[in-house]
Amino acid sequence: MKRVKLTVAYDGTNYCGWQVQSNGLAVQQVLNRCLSELLGEKIATIGASRTDAGVHALGNVAVFDTACRMPADKISYALNTRLPADIRIQDSVEVPSDFHPRFQQTIKTYEYKIYNRRFPDPTKRLYTYFYYYPLDVELMRQGAAYLVGEHDFKSFSTYKPEVESTVRTIYALDIRKSEDDVITIRIQGNGFLYNMVRIIAGTLIRVGGGYYPPEQMKTILDGKNRELAGETARPEGLTLVEIRYPEYQNL
Repeated sequence: MKRVKLTVAYDGTNYCGWQVQSNGLAVQQVLNRCLSELLGEKIATIGASRTDAGVHALGNVAVFDTACRMPADKISYALNTRLPADIRIQDSVEVPSDFHPRFQQTIKTYEYKIYNRRFPDPTKRLYTYFYYYPLDVELMRQGAAYLVGEHDFKSFSTYKPEVESTVRTIYALDIRKSEDDVITIRIQGNGFLYNMVRIIAGTLIRVGGGYYPPEQMKTILDGKNRELAGETARPEGLTLVEIRYPEYQNL
């Protein structure tokens, strides 16, 4: 028996999210089915990040245990021939049997993309959030600076009773605007609460639009009240870019 780690990329448009659930088709459900067919045994993956419906990923992580003799690094190639075009394995590697994608120390990177111009571009509709009103990127950067470091992010999360602590650390939060009018919010941290990145994005949109002064981000943090922050931004603008495991530099 060996444990295999997969790096999974997917377009989340047609899925109800990562995790298997009863109300629609999930990425994990497709992955489990294709792995089971490929390896001839029942496979149940464990995912690192339970992305929501419509959210995309370039580097989500999943592990599974298997008795198959196929080398771990070859599984990615074989599995990609069975997966639909909107899910692709980027890497497969054998890991220690006690490696768990959610319980190890992690560094996660997300990007939230806002298409900020007068009229939408239909070719960008699946991967950016279209926002009509002008946004001041410099104001957004000033507001974002208050979130860097270790804080209680209760104001920036949707309540989940099973979550014991709402304290998280943001290592970096960068905002840039490209020539094609896409504003990218890139955020890196040791973990994120439910809807945290999308709520941060929705609140920074209010700052960029002049509805909140940048320093209000600190007031929202200190208030520890979800009602103080902005709306939860739409899912299509969000992509899980990468999950790194500092204890396992070669994985």
